[in-house]
Amino acid sequence: METERQDLYGKQLARMIACETVSVQGIHGGEPFDHFRSILREEFPGVFSVMEESLFEGSILLRWRGREEHRLPILLMNHHDVVEATGNWKYPPFSGTIAEGKVWGRGTLDTKGGLFAMLRAAEELIAEGFVPEQDVYFVSTCTEETDGYGGKKIAGYLQSQNLTFDLILDEGGMILYDPIGGADGEFAMIGVGEKGFMNLKFTARSAGGHASAPGKDTPLVRLGKFMAEAEKGKIFPARLSPAVKEMLSRFSPTMKGVMKLACGHIGLFGGLMKKVMPAVSPTAGAMLKTTLAFTMCGGSAGANVLPGEAFVVGNMRYSHHQGRDASLEAITRLAASYDIETQVITDGGGSPLTDHREKGFRFMEKTVEELFPGVHSVPYVTTGASDCRYFGGLSRNCLRFAPFRIDKQQLASVHGEDENVDLNTLPAAVDFYRRVISRW
Repeated sequence: METERQDLYGKQLARMIACETVSVQGIHGGEPFDHFRSILREEFPGVFSVMEESLFEGSILLRWRGREEHRLPILLMNHHDVVEATGNWKYPPFSGTIAEGKVWGRGTLDTKGGLFAMLRAAEELIAEGFVPEQDVYFVSTCTEETDGYGGKKIAGYLQSQNLTFDLILDEGGMILYDPIGGADGEFAMIGVGEKGFMNLKFTARSAGGHASAPGKDTPLVRLGKFMAEAEKGKIFPARLSPAVKEMLSRFSPTMKGVMKLACGHIGLFGGLMKKVMPAVSPTAGAMLKTTLAFTMCGGSAGANVLPGEAFVVGNMRYSHHQGRDASLEAITRLAASYDIETQVITDGGGSPLTDHREKGFRFMEKTVEELFPGVHSVPYVTTGASDCRYFGGLSRNCLRFAPFRIDKQQLASVHGEDENVDLNTLPAAVDFYRRVISRW
């Protein structure tokens, strides 16, 4: 039976992967996304016959009416746009190849796999005659990888309808072995919030001139000094949030030596962990503070011309404790000390942290325990940005988790080469969403 489910689920997901829904900045929807929605209707006919569908320029909102209108609804999310697939892939990234016990292709993990699992769960429940107690909403946007337009638009619509939700579940962490180094076990990484983000442009100016007679501190030199200083991160203080403290505490029983002692007694060794975590991994360090990554640059058009204007672009992910304004003020002040202007290009917003002691996390923990014996549930702060950031004001329980067992290669393949998901993890992922829908 499990083999039959794996084969069926793999073929359905493969068809979704083969539709090349790469999102483009500033474009919302279009022919590939129209075709993808037609695939969804063919693969999940029960969903689209029972649920009410609303479109927001290619992004999808579905409503499954429940038995009792007075109950707070729940909302499940997974986007269907993907990033481009460059590089050398083992199998073509938009072929949906099934090989080596896996489905290969862009979006298998981020996040058509999750979209498949939640719609398949609903499809099976509908076929069994199930009707949920409360309304269940499903959201899948076509802009998550670019400007987030669809998520922002749908969240605004739901807010205008005065809706609040008992649970909101979006993409996020997955089930990993030893996610931070030194933790001997499998852990379901359940995101309880995410950092906000801004794209910033830093511009240095001068009178320009010929490169044969350069003066001191030309624009590119000033930008270089500024970037080197910013990379040290001294202007962004580190702090262990309640979620990170709980994460370390839950890791500690599986650790050994000094790390076991420090994580198990975080009140005594918090200062040490603030120094150790950045050395463990960039992701672990990013949970503690605002980060700034420089991603784009520009200068003179000629190799022998001093630029009258040069720039770099930085992607800033601001922490909950320092926040947007204080983080922006700190980097603006540092830039000004090198005679560099700061401009906000994109302000992506952030989201509050959900308390891991609330019923949402406890429910996720119980569901993971039932479906994935031996897996420990751990709260963490998501360092990336998801559509869920727009929905933070609509529920006390906003969580980020995808119920897939993955290895380190698969984790690295998200936005990288050879993205894939194991066939044998698909049935448990569908069962996970079935339980969320039927048991909440």
